[in-house]
Amino acid sequence: MKLSEELIYRGFQAETTIENPTDLDNRESKKFYWGADPSADSLTIGNLAALMMCACFVRHGYEPYLLVGGATGQIGDPKENGERDLKTLDEVEHNKKCIKAQIERVVNAENVTMVDNYDWFREMKYLDFLREVGKAFSMTQLLDRQFVQNRIGEGGGGISYAEFSYTLIQGYDFLHLYREHGVSLQLCGADQYGNCTSGIHLIRRLENGNADVWSTPLVIDPVTGRKFGKSEGNAVWLAATDNGSGNYTSIFDFYQFWLNQPDEAVESLIKIYTLYDKETIEDILKQHSLAPEKRIAQKALARGATEVVHGLENAEAVENLTAMLFDRNTNFAEFMEDEINEFANFLPTVEKGMLLVDALVNNGLAESKKKAREFVAQGAITINGVKVKEDIELKQTAIIKKGKNKFLIVK
Repeated sequence: MKLSEELIYRGFQAETTIENPTDLDNRESKKFYWGADPSADSLTIGNLAALMMCACFVRHGYEPYLLVGGATGQIGDPKENGERDLKTLDEVEHNKKCIKAQIERVVNAENVTMVDNYDWFREMKYLDFLREVGKAFSMTQLLDRQFVQNRIGEGGGGISYAEFSYTLIQGYDFLHLYREHGVSLQLCGADQYGNCTSGIHLIRRLENGNADVWSTPLVIDPVTGRKFGKSEGNAVWLAATDNGSGNYTSIFDFYQFWLNQPDEAVESLIKIYTLYDKETIEDILKQHSLAPEKRIAQKALARGATEVVHGLENAEAVENLTAMLFDRNTNFAEFMEDEINEFANFLPTVEKGMLLVDALVNNGLAESKKKAREFVAQGAITINGVKVKEDIELKQTAIIKKGKNKFLIVK
């Protein structure tokens, strides 16, 4: 497929300034940029959708400029309903390093250029910014932006001058990359389209040049109806700790998230979040339609998405682990100690000597000790396949299971 065909096939098409998508196939300048602010030290699968779109452009010969917003990250992208909490400079610096590594791994381009807008804003003087950028916009134009209207309209909480200025700073990023590197195309998620057009306005006004924006739709969680993202409280993170602790998503839970997607969502998700070509995807979907109960498409989606983010070796390992843990014929008591220790690479762990109830609470399998005791009393907890009815000390290497799909390793 040509680039325009693949973008449409995979669902990477929302608002754009490009009249005909086929113009992308023979575009004179094949340089684009995409940016992310370091508001956390990991990206989410919401960001991943846009990165997969970037990777699509790269496969078709485009040169990527990937921006980590060290400057804009100090302000925060305006939300629809309130101010963002400001990050310290140390937090911003830490977050920049973490997400830079994630971006490079997913896009996987030999000629990727990583840039940081703090590099060109750190020496810029306020009056110079107002004279060059501020004078290029009318207040009427800025006040008409939807996110501003939501914040200052009836029931809105107002908006700070800092967040109000965010769109000007982002617009200048595009202008700078146009001037210094010849970048004339910005990629973004649909929620960023308005901010991105600020750059087009500056390039046209100050350089008499032409530039475009291409956006991809926001991916909606089919269960909650909300977009995939950290601000929505349903984040699935690209970062993972070895045992699934902290605020991240373990590789096991990442794989399970995709495996548990409903049939009505899996066709669109497998096109967005995997690198399978069209022929492979169509074959997977055909096989799935013949036997939906086998969840062929979900398994392929989980394998493909996990491979993109965590690599082939981890994808294969967690696929095999899932098959063992959910096989009805598996006898947990037969696993050798070294096998269980291998499982600990993907599942949360507790040390021997801890009480069962404490282990459940400390690892998020129960919200309180009272709830944990209820799970135990109801027979919802097994240790090596055997139901336990009381709180006990965990003395040996074992697999604790809660319900159908929550696991904990004792080592």
